[in-house]
Amino acid sequence: MLEAEAIFIMREVAAEFERPVLLFSGGKDSIVLLRIAEKAFWPAKIPFPVMHVDTGHNFPEVVEFRDRRVAELGARLIVASVQEAIDRGELVEERGARASRNRLQTPVLLEAIAAHQLDAAIGGARRDEEKARAKERVFSFRDEFGQWDPRNQRPELWHLFNGMHVRGEHLRVFPLSNWTELDIWRYVEREGLEIPSIYFAHEREVFERDGMLMAVSEYLPPLASEKPFVASVRYRTVGDMTCTAAVRSTAATVTTVVAEIAATRITERGQSRADDQFSEAAMEDRKREGYF
Repeated sequence: MLEAEAIFIMREVAAEFERPVLLFSGGKDSIVLLRIAEKAFWPAKIPFPVMHVDTGHNFPEVVEFRDRRVAELGARLIVASVQEAIDRGELVEERGARASRNRLQTPVLLEAIAAHQLDAAIGGARRDEEKARAKERVFSFRDEFGQWDPRNQRPELWHLFNGMHVRGEHLRVFPLSNWTELDIWRYVEREGLEIPSIYFAHEREVFERDGMLMAVSEYLPPLASEKPFVASVRYRTVGDMTCTAAVRSTAATVTTVVAEIAATRITERGQSRADDQFSEAAMEDRKREGYF
């Protein structure tokens, strides 16, 4: 049922919009999205490009997987680079021990949408991630500034989606809205999908910051008071290395990950994203900025 709904939404996007794009991070949700798109249009190729907003601080395993998977499908890849925007002087990088490029993705994404004249961006957001997500429609309207306003969202009766927009506006489309993290993993298991190795337990040098385990890297060196150590960890979500935390785990297969997720009561963002440790109101503000 969830797969059929997502395929229907994917085909609706192809029918209603002139220049859609599928947002792909290399994470589990976007991998499932890519599989849904593959099934929706098989045996033809996916009829729209795939776009990754690259912070330059991504996990190497994820970038390698992204390039390989997109090549296998014969899809066109657009890389919107935060580093290139910094080099051009369009963005100023944050400084300090807790600096992150996560917020810099917003202007880069909006610039790419404008440059390629995209009218729909298909994302892998799910309503179970946190409360602000639950307010999203499947077709979520963004104004000419790329901003989200819950008061301007269109009604969605049954499976009737309103894609009307004028030039300069676009919609974010979320085919996985009704899925949960456990649904995603069960689908990965059922379909035998390959996902990046960081989703499974492995030995990694980490340090504890604000109650979370952060990977030691050139982008996020530990402070003098933060002592690195090696632990068996895995990642529940994929993002910038500076704000994505690992969790202690021994789950090394999809089956054991499914069992682990079924037993947990904490969402992956609540446990794994340093930049998501804020209120629902703050998350809504960030969505209004245009990225989420």
